[in-house]
Amino acid sequence: MVINEIFYSLQGEGAFAGTPSVFVRLSGCPLRCRWCDTQYAWSESAGREYSAEELKEKVLPQPTRHLVVTGGEPMVVDGLGEFIRPFAEAGMHITIETSGIRFVGDLPCDLMSISPRLSNSTPTEPGSADEHEKQRLNPPALQKLIDNYNYQLKFVVDSPVDLDEIAGCIEQLKNVNPYKVYLMPQARTRRELLDKSQMLADFCLQTGFSLSQRLQIMLWEGRRGK
Repeated sequence: MVINEIFYSLQGEGAFAGTPSVFVRLSGCPLRCRWCDTQYAWSESAGREYSAEELKEKVLPQPTRHLVVTGGEPMVVDGLGEFIRPFAEAGMHITIETSGIRFVGDLPCDLMSISPRLSNSTPTEPGSADEHEKQRLNPPALQKLIDNYNYQLKFVVDSPVDLDEIAGCIEQLKNVNPYKVYLMPQARTRRELLDKSQMLADFCLQTGFSLSQRLQIMLWEGRRGK
């Protein structure tokens, strides 16, 4: 398994925001989100091979039972289930962070953290934009993930126009629990985070959706390894 980085930090987003967690960032992603803050993990070769035993030596000594498998895009990595199964057997709580573009069944996963990509993610370069648009939203895969895992839906919001698109996305899906929907401001700085959080607050109050923290921005402004 090619791993881009392993680090110990606080979960920044969603239901477990603030929870000390070990993050394992896998390499490789077919999407090219324009606001992506982990472009260094896009390439499938952006990292080094780890065996399960090597990874256990890095993860298990940390003072937490929470493991976050992120990317890149973990769901396009072959052998994901076998690779993370030893951590489930060791009693760790496993979160998998995904854009929801692919369904993989029978994964040892306590929380499938799904962040469907809206049109605000599409890059401006024509070639990249065309390929990204073909793949960024896969409602059948999203539905299977929701139906088969404990989940949360996290939407990145850049401006008020994104809110109608979020509503449209949710309308395509069945049995979405509104209390599992989180809205996150798209931001790279604390100032942007505060401004967009204020914009989202009223909408969350109207819909019952939750306003997600982004602690990695608030505390470290997205510094790598945090």
